[in-house]
Amino acid sequence: MSSTAPGTQHRGTALWHVGTVALGTRGYTFIETLVVATIILILASAIMPLARVTATRQREMELRRDLREMRTAIDKFKDAAMALQISPLDLKPDGEGYPPDLEKLVEGVTAANDQTGRKLKFLRRVPVDPMTHDTEWGMRSYQDAADSTRWGGQNVFDVYTKSDATALDGTKYKDW
Repeated sequence: MSSTAPGTQHRGTALWHVGTVALGTRGYTFIETLVVATIILILASAIMPLARVTATRQREMELRRDLREMRTAIDKFKDAAMALQISPLDLKPDGEGYPPDLEKLVEGVTAANDQTGRKLKFLRRVPVDPMTHDTEWGMRSYQDAADSTRWGGQNVFDVYTKSDATALDGTKYKDW
């Protein structure tokens, strides 16, 4: 390295100034910036559908869990009614041992032969349907047809979502 002027160093054929921007260097060109922005847009557009599918899958898992929780509560009510653990005053004559509505699972029923007034509760709350964002669920009574879309009102034998949407596996949510 030989020095040609104060503050200037000679490296090969180019002159470099110490403490200043090197000659011949510059920022990114418009084309380079455009290429980087395009790559970022392509990556973002690939991630968005994946995020949507993940959110849908999460709501589907929540729907399955809520349906299982309510159906288990209905079955426990039925078992308690058949074991004569529920006061006959809390059962409808044509109810077949099923709860009259979902709220009865939350409010509870009087235990049979219990003078303390203890209540048997089967649900803490009626879950919010993750597909419709409402606590209104489709219900079928024991007397309704299996494919019925209207509740007969006698009892709650089964529950389903009121959403008409299709699941990721191609089935209708209301058929779960």
